[in-house]
Amino acid sequence: MHICVMGAGVIGVTTAYRLLQDGHQVSLIDERDQPGAGTSQGNGAQLSYSYVAPLADPSVWSKWAYYTFSKDSPLTLRPTLEAAQYRWLFEFLRCCNAQRVRRTTIDLLKLAFYSRDQLTQWNAGLDLQFDYQRSGKLVMFTDTQGLDAAAQQVQFQAQYGCQQEVLSAAACIRIEPALGRSRRDWAGGVYTPSEEAGDCPQFCRALVAVMQADPNFRFIGNTRVTAARTQDGSLQAVQAGNEWISAERFVLALGAESADFARQVGLSLPLYPLKGYSITVPLEDETSRAAAPQVSITDISRKIVYARLGQRLRVAGRIELVGRDRSIPRRAIDELKSGMGELFPDCRLGEDATLSPWMGFRPATPSGVPIVGASPVGNLYLNIGQGALGWTLACGSAALLADQIAGRSRAIDDAPFRYAA
Repeated sequence: MHICVMGAGVIGVTTAYRLLQDGHQVSLIDERDQPGAGTSQGNGAQLSYSYVAPLADPSVWSKWAYYTFSKDSPLTLRPTLEAAQYRWLFEFLRCCNAQRVRRTTIDLLKLAFYSRDQLTQWNAGLDLQFDYQRSGKLVMFTDTQGLDAAAQQVQFQAQYGCQQEVLSAAACIRIEPALGRSRRDWAGGVYTPSEEAGDCPQFCRALVAVMQADPNFRFIGNTRVTAARTQDGSLQAVQAGNEWISAERFVLALGAESADFARQVGLSLPLYPLKGYSITVPLEDETSRAAAPQVSITDISRKIVYARLGQRLRVAGRIELVGRDRSIPRRAIDELKSGMGELFPDCRLGEDATLSPWMGFRPATPSGVPIVGASPVGNLYLNIGQGALGWTLACGSAALLADQIAGRSRAIDDAPFRYAA
C-alpha cells in the first residue's frame, strides 16, 4: 500500500525505512530540503538506552522553586498565554509520583533495548557512516546524595537488563582520563559500558540515500504540510506545497509541530515543545583531540551531555518551556561553553561561529512515554512524543509501528504507547 510519512526527522526517517522494508510504497515529506535538519540536527548525540527515566519525577516537587526562579537552573519555565502550556504542566505534575515513574521507566527501557537491537541489525546490513561508536557512558555526580540515589536506580534497573556500575571518582577517571583535568570535585559516577553515540542527522541522510535507490520511495523535501482533507473519519490527502498527496495510510511524525497538524483533523495531542541547545566543538588540533573524552559524559548537576563524534564533540543541554521562541540566547551558549571549559579545559573552543550553535524543540508528552500507533482518525498513525530520547528510541518506535500497520505480533508490549483520549 502507499503510506505517507509526515516529518523527516529521525523518527520519520526510521519509520519510512521500516515501512519500505515491508514492501510498501512510501512518501516522506519534510519542510526542510534535507532529512534530519530540524530537532534531529543538533541533538545530544548520545544513544542512552539505559538512561530513560522521565523528566516527570517526584523530585520535581521539592525542586520546583529552584527550577522556576534560580538563574542557575538547567530547567527554565516562562509562562505564556498558551492554554496548552498549562494543560501540559498540570498533567506533567500529575505524573511526578514514584509509582508512575517506575512504570514509565520499565516501559521505556523495553522500547530502548528493542531500539538498540534494531539499530544494530540495520547497521550490520547497511554499514551506514554516522560517526557511530559504542564507547560507553559515564554519568558524573558532584554530591554523594545524588550518587546514592543513582545507586538505587542502578539496582532497580538491573532487574530489567541494565548492566551498570557505581564507581568512585578515581575509577571514573581511569575509564575516561580526560575527566582528570576537570575543574569539578566529583563524588563518583555511574558507568554503562554498552551505551553508544552517533551523529543523528548523518544517520538520517545516509538512511534516506539508501531508500532513494528503491523506486517505491519518494522524498519530498523543502515542502511544508499545510492542510488535510478528511472524509468519513479518515484522512484522504494532505497538501504539501502545491500538491495534494493521497495515500492509504498516513504517519504523523512532525515532532513538536504534530499537535498543530492534529488539530486540523480534530485530534488533540498531549505534546509540548521542550527547548534545548547545543554546540559542536571542532577538535582541530592534537591537544584538543587528546583532551576530549571518548566515553560519553553526562554532568548531572549541570544537565549537560558530551558525546564524541569523530573529530568533533557535541555539547548539549537545558530544558526550557518557553513556547515557540526560536531564538538562541547568549546565556544558553555561554552555559555550554562554560561547562566545556570546566570539564575539558584543554579543548580549544574557538569563535562562536565555528561551534554551530543550535536550538531545537523536543516533542514531549507529560509522562515521557511516546505515542506510537493508531489514532482515532481512521488511517492516521502516530509516532510522536519521544522528547529528548528521539535518537535513542527511533528505530524501536519505527519497528513497533510497522508491526502494528502490518498486523504482526509485537516484539514488545505496545499497550503503554497507544493513543489514549
